[in-house]
Amino acid sequence: MTCYSLSFVNRQILSLLVAPIKHDLMISDTRIGLLQGFAFAVFYTFAGLPIGRIADRHSRRNIISVGVFLWSVMTSLSAGAASFWSLFCARMGVGIGEAALSPAAFSMISDYFEKKRLSVALSVYSMGIFIGSGMALIVGGAVVDAVVRWKTVTLPLLGTIASWRVSFLAVGLPGFLFVLWLRSIREPLRKNLLRSADGRASHLSLRETLSQVSRRWKSVCGISFAMIFQSTCTFAFVGWSPTFLQRIHGWSAGVTGRALGLIIMIFGCTGMYLGGLLTGHWQQQGVHEAPLKTGALSGAGTGIFFVAAMMMPSAKWTLVLAAPGMVFLGLAIGSSYASLQMIFPNQLRAQVSAFFLFVLNLGGLSLGPLLPGVFNDYLFRNEKMIGPSVALTIGAASSLQYILFRATYRPYREDYGLMHSATELI
Repeated sequence: MTCYSLSFVNRQILSLLVAPIKHDLMISDTRIGLLQGFAFAVFYTFAGLPIGRIADRHSRRNIISVGVFLWSVMTSLSAGAASFWSLFCARMGVGIGEAALSPAAFSMISDYFEKKRLSVALSVYSMGIFIGSGMALIVGGAVVDAVVRWKTVTLPLLGTIASWRVSFLAVGLPGFLFVLWLRSIREPLRKNLLRSADGRASHLSLRETLSQVSRRWKSVCGISFAMIFQSTCTFAFVGWSPTFLQRIHGWSAGVTGRALGLIIMIFGCTGMYLGGLLTGHWQQQGVHEAPLKTGALSGAGTGIFFVAAMMMPSAKWTLVLAAPGMVFLGLAIGSSYASLQMIFPNQLRAQVSAFFLFVLNLGGLSLGPLLPGVFNDYLFRNEKMIGPSVALTIGAASSLQYILFRATYRPYREDYGLMHSATELI
């Protein structure tokens, strides 16, 4: 969870630096959206697929360690970006590093915890999304406020650099200490393995892996595409709400970071934990599609509160409505991660998680930051319309999230029953 928090600090720090980056690199809102989303997501998603297959066969802890090292290097190098394209390439490198974390982590956590506790466990892990995003806003805002008096800052060894570049160094360099800390993590014994007739754990070929996935394709696609739209809501709000408060209401980076950071951390994490508890409660009542019910509830509440929040003329009411919006937004995350772990054998969990993240992030992490910028530049043609642009993005995405989760109830019940009646698993 701590590593996941760090990863979100690294990927989200850019959201508070929109104004100085636009000025120094002379780029548009659309290009800022590409830097926040597509530049990171394209390699984050594609690299996750082969990494997931490696994680199903080799040390998951070591894979995570390599990923943390790589994303820390690339975030630090972002401080030296001289153009849109050099920053774009650095963001792609961050994505490659972060691709190593979640597929391996999902698989490890699924071996640490029994089924009835898995939704809560993965919800706690997933709190890293909102802890990291909140810390990025708080730390980034503090750094921006601290150096706003100077256009440049002189640092040992690095010389004179633009003040906004310090933020990338502040969040990138600590990652190297996390690599050492990861040595304290214990690699768990793999459980729920698919076994051959002689009782030995099966080593599935790519064709056999695809066969297992194809048996459950309706559940996999339904959950993955529903979470595209949940992720779109997350990254639209986290990526553009700082700009909304600064551009529309004149807030400083520090005040914006502290206000949004605390709301995201406190209420987002609360929603994740409640989502895990709610899913576990429904499972104990025999509701096999419990994670999906939690996801549908999340979509309904997210749309109502965030659309209202981004249309408020008062910044105070935007924050008041964003708080319950974050609770609903967080409900689905850990539960959706657990849902796929519950219907696949151990040999496939990291690979299925990688595919899930591939679909989710290629869609949500690209669309969430991009669409508000596109709506602003090409639909409204007005920088001051960033609130309606975010509201339009979240309203449409949350509605599709609700519809897709509801449509997947029946196939998921069937796949859950098949998995938990199988005799070849231990």
